[in-house]
Amino acid sequence: MQAADFLSKGGPAGKMKTLIVYMSSHGCTERAAGLLGGKLPGETIQVNLKKDRVPHLGDFDAIIVGGSIHAGRIQGKVRKFCKKNMDRLLQKKLGLFICCMEQGESAKRQFEEAFPEELRNHASASGFFGGEFDFDKMNFFQRKIVKKVAGIEESVSRFNGEAVAAFAEKIGL
Repeated sequence: MQAADFLSKGGPAGKMKTLIVYMSSHGCTERAAGLLGGKLPGETIQVNLKKDRVPHLGDFDAIIVGGSIHAGRIQGKVRKFCKKNMDRLLQKKLGLFICCMEQGESAKRQFEEAFPEELRNHASASGFFGGEFDFDKMNFFQRKIVKKVAGIEESVSRFNGEAVAAFAEKIGL
């Protein structure tokens, strides 16, 4: 191991600590966070804002924040986490991602609305990982909305594992 490698990894190879903070309603974003965590070097901790307590951000070398888009917006807890921790996030290596059913310019617009410009500009990597409509995990009301708004009658997945792998490479940990 070269001295530069030692320093860039925060110590001996594999000792870098990364926090993946996300919110998952029906499992797609949780799947993305798990896949991403498995592709990053060092120790990776995953925190679902829906059910887990967020550890002290100062303990991590890098922070990745993600969420899913519902009715055109990212979950409120993700938005609140970013706002509350803006200063700390701007001091860290940062990655941002969304899971959504939109593609192209529509996905880009949803990403821009999901995260503050200051964070987007600071991020080393940005990702759009596709999305899923899993009717088995939705309640009656949610299924009804998806059928009416999206015109989708059954479960469908547009999850993009290759985009997750590309994000892991791009963030450069």
